[in-house]
Amino acid sequence: MNKEKRRGGIILQVAILFALGVLTTGLLTYFSEQKLSGDNVEKQTEIYAEEIADEVKRSVMEYPAYQWLLQYWYENAGEMDIEYDAVFSAESETAEKCRLLAERHPELQLRYADAAQLAALSEEDQRLYAEIVYSWLITRVDQIKQAHGIDYLFCVATEEPYDTQFFLFSGADPGAVRGTNYEEVYPLGNVVSVGESQQEAMRSAREDANHLVDAGDYLDYYAYLCDVDGHAVLIGMTYSLSALRTDIETQTRTGALFAILNQIGLSMICLALIYVFVLRPLKKVQHNIRLYRDEKDSAAIAENLAGIRPPNEIGQLSEDVCDLAKEIDDYLKRIETITAEKERIGTELALATRIQADMLPNIFPAFPERPDFDIYATMNPAKEVGGDFYDFFLIDEKHLGIVMADVSGKGVPAALFMMVSKILVKNYAMTGRSPAQVLQAVNNQICSNNREEMFVTVWFGILDTETGKITAANAGHEYPVVLQAGGQFELIKDKHGLVIGAMDGVRYREYELTLTKGSKLFLYTDGVPEATNAQNELFGTDRMLAALNEEPNASPETVLRRVRQVVDGFVLEAEQFDDLTMLCLEFKGDTGMTGNCKELSLPAEVEKLPELLSFLEQQLEEAGCPMKTQMQISVAAEEIFVNIANYAYAPGKGIATVRLAISEDPATATITFIDRGTPFDPLKKEDPDVTLAAEEREIGGLGIYMTKKTMDDVRYEYKDGQNRLTLIKKL
Repeated sequence: MNKEKRRGGIILQVAILFALGVLTTGLLTYFSEQKLSGDNVEKQTEIYAEEIADEVKRSVMEYPAYQWLLQYWYENAGEMDIEYDAVFSAESETAEKCRLLAERHPELQLRYADAAQLAALSEEDQRLYAEIVYSWLITRVDQIKQAHGIDYLFCVATEEPYDTQFFLFSGADPGAVRGTNYEEVYPLGNVVSVGESQQEAMRSAREDANHLVDAGDYLDYYAYLCDVDGHAVLIGMTYSLSALRTDIETQTRTGALFAILNQIGLSMICLALIYVFVLRPLKKVQHNIRLYRDEKDSAAIAENLAGIRPPNEIGQLSEDVCDLAKEIDDYLKRIETITAEKERIGTELALATRIQADMLPNIFPAFPERPDFDIYATMNPAKEVGGDFYDFFLIDEKHLGIVMADVSGKGVPAALFMMVSKILVKNYAMTGRSPAQVLQAVNNQICSNNREEMFVTVWFGILDTETGKITAANAGHEYPVVLQAGGQFELIKDKHGLVIGAMDGVRYREYELTLTKGSKLFLYTDGVPEATNAQNELFGTDRMLAALNEEPNASPETVLRRVRQVVDGFVLEAEQFDDLTMLCLEFKGDTGMTGNCKELSLPAEVEKLPELLSFLEQQLEEAGCPMKTQMQISVAAEEIFVNIANYAYAPGKGIATVRLAISEDPATATITFIDRGTPFDPLKKEDPDVTLAAEEREIGGLGIYMTKKTMDDVRYEYKDGQNRLTLIKKL
C-alpha cells in the first residue's frame, strides 16, 4: 500500500511538473503572439479583406452578364421584388421564379446567360432574371460574411466626388434587420452620404484597385470591381478594431489553452477519433434524414453527405440515404408537375372564360337611360371558351348597331378569332359605314392574313331608334326572327352573302326591316336549332319558333330565358356540342317621357343613397316643390332604396332604377322604384300597431307604414320580371 501511495504521489508530482511546463509554455506563447498580433493587425486585416473581396468578386463575376446585372439593379432598384436571405426550396419565391422563367425560355441557362441573351428578353423576363440572380448572389454574400465574421460586407456604386454610396447588395447575419437606419443592413437602392475619409478611400480604391482606411474605432476596406455606366462599383467591408483585437486576444488565449489541453488530453485521442470517424458521421446522416423529412430536398442532402464516404458501412449508409432521397424527390416532382400542369390549364381556361365574357356586353339593362328600346343577350359556350359572339352599341344617339356571329370551330382558336372579328365589326361600324360596307371591310381585313383559313358568319344591322327601321346585311348567318306588334315570331328569310374570311373582295347586299312599337327582333346562332338530344334529334327551327311564341309579349330577358328552358328540356342529359348564343331586342318607340320625367339607374348599394337623394332633391327643387314635401319624399325614398339594396338581390348585386315624373295639373310627383330582384310586395305586410310600446311591437314594417302615411298613394306591381313600387305625392 505504501508503494502504491508513493507511485501515486510521483505520478501526481510528474503530472504537476508536466502541467507547470505546459502552462509556462502556453503563457510564453500567449504573450508572444499577443504582441506580434497587435503590431500586425492592420496588415493581416488588409490581406484577409483582399481575400474576401476576391471571393465576392468571383461570386459576382461567375455570371457572364454581371455588368448587365449590376447596371440593371442600379437602374431598376425600386421596381424589383427581391427575396432576401432565402432558403432555396421548391416552395421559395425564387424557385418559383426559376420555374416560371424556365417555362418561358427553356433554352436559357440561368447561370450562364450573357448580356446579349438577356437583352433579347422581354422587360418582364429581364426583371425576373435579375431578381433570381440577385437572390442567389445575396445568399452567397450572406454565406461569405457569416463564414468570415465580417461586421459589414457590401457592394456600392459611386462617382465623383464620391460623397454618396448607392447600395447594390449587403451581406447579413441570420436574423439581421434589413432597413435604412444606421447599423441596419441596407437593402438594394439605399443611398447614404459618407465622410471625407471614406471618400478618399473610395477614390484610392478606384485608382489602386483596393484601399484600407482607419476610421476611428473601425477599419473600412474598399476594393474596385468594375465600372458600370460611369459609376465605380466597389466591394466594401467594415471591421471593428476593438472586435478584431478582442478576436486576436481570444484566439491567442485559446491557442495557449489548447496547447495545454492537448498535452493533458492525450488520453482522449481515442475517444476523439471515435467521435470524428464514427459518431459525427452517424449524427450527420441522422440530421440529414430528418432534414429531408422536413424539406424534401435530395440535392441538399447529397451535398451535405458528400463528405461522408469512408470505405465502410457508414459510407454505404450515407450513399443509400442519398439514393433513396433522390428517388423520392423524383417521384414527388413527377406528381407535382402533373398536378401543376392540370391546375395551370384549368386556371388559364377559367381566366379565358372570364375574359371572353367581359368582352361581350353583360350588364343589363344595357341602356337604362333609353326608354325607346330594350335589349338582352346571352352566350353559353360549349367548351370553356367559344366562338359565338354578340354585340350591340350606340353608333350615335339615334342609331344602335346589333351583331350576331358564329366563328368556325370551337375552343381557344375560335375564341381568339371571335375577339378579332368583334373588334373589327365595331371599329368599322363606328366610322359611319353601312352594314354592307362594314362586312366588306371586315372580310377584306381578315382575308389579308388568314393562314388558318377560319371564317365567321355575321348578321349585322343598324336600328334607327326614332323610326324603328333596321338596315341589315347577312354574311352566311342564320335567318333573323321578327315579332311585329300583335303578331307572332316569324323567320325573315333574308339573302345570305358569303361567310367572312372565305374570299377577298366579296360584296354584301343590304335589306331593311321596319319595327313598330312593341315589335321584337330575335337573333341566334346555329347552336339553338342544332341542339341535339340523346337520340341525335335536332331541336330545329320549328321548336325554336314555338318556344318564342309561348310568351311573345314578355320582356327580352324573359323571352331568352324561356327559349333556353325549352332547349334544356329537349336536350336533357345530352352533351352540349355547340355554343348557344341569343339576342332579343324590343322596340318601344316614343315612350312619352318628356323633360318632366327623369330616370336614374344605379347599383343597388347603400353607398349609392346620397346620389339618389341628390337626384331627387335637384328635380324637386326645379319643380318648385315645398321643402316639407321634399323632406317627406326623401325619407320615403331612403326607406325604399335601402330595402332594395339590402334584400332585393341578396346575396348578389344588381341595378335599381328610379323614375321621377312631375305633372302640373294637379301638381304631383310620381316616383317609381324598379328592380329585377326577388319578387316582393311590401304592401302585403300588415301595418304595425303603433299604439303599442316599441318593445311590444313586432320588428319590421314600420318604415313602409310611415311611407304609406306620408305619401298620397303607394302602389306595387310585378311585371316583366321587375318589382315596381310607385309613390305618388301631391306638391
